[in-house]
Amino acid sequence: MSSSIGVFVAASLALLIVPGPAVLYIVGRSLRQGRAAGFLSVLGICTGTLFHVVAAALGLTAVLRASPFAFSTIRYAGAAYLVWLGAQAFRNGERSVEGEWLPRDEPFQIFRQGVLVNVLNPKTALFFLAFLPQFVDPSRGALARQVLFLGGLFVLLSLVSDSAYAFLAGTFGQYLHGHARFWRAQRYVTSGIFVALGLIAALA
Repeated sequence: MSSSIGVFVAASLALLIVPGPAVLYIVGRSLRQGRAAGFLSVLGICTGTLFHVVAAALGLTAVLRASPFAFSTIRYAGAAYLVWLGAQAFRNGERSVEGEWLPRDEPFQIFRQGVLVNVLNPKTALFFLAFLPQFVDPSRGALARQVLFLGGLFVLLSLVSDSAYAFLAGTFGQYLHGHARFWRAQRYVTSGIFVALGLIAALA
């Protein structure tokens, strides 16, 4: 049992460290609005992950696995949302010539977007569809309890790794706060990343 949990933790960390839609959303928020916005994004992302945990425990994962149409619907919805976030970042993420920020998103909006990013995140959905069930053993008792335990462990790992991204990106953004050229370039980079991720998710 302990060895399988060790493998699960190692594989989960490998998945979490590799940047995907969730990490890039956190990094983009942290660069644009600082560490506080980054940590709010982390909370939103983790809340979105909890949705997948509960869905898996209730058996919705099995339904999605049996229905390619249902999974495709989630995938395309997530792709469309990422493209929309990219458009929003391009429109709202620049600085004016005087160096003042344009209006920023409110805390609840940052949190809500984080939730939606991960609820519609194909990478997270695939994790709960294909990876987590490999560590569930009917001989160990109730399947839902095992899924909740493993899913909760994944959320805790995500909280740690994503918070590290938020802290580092927020610190980096604060250091470059007075460099207007960086912020102009960051506008295009952030929006381009989200749009590219959306297209990749749609075509994968």
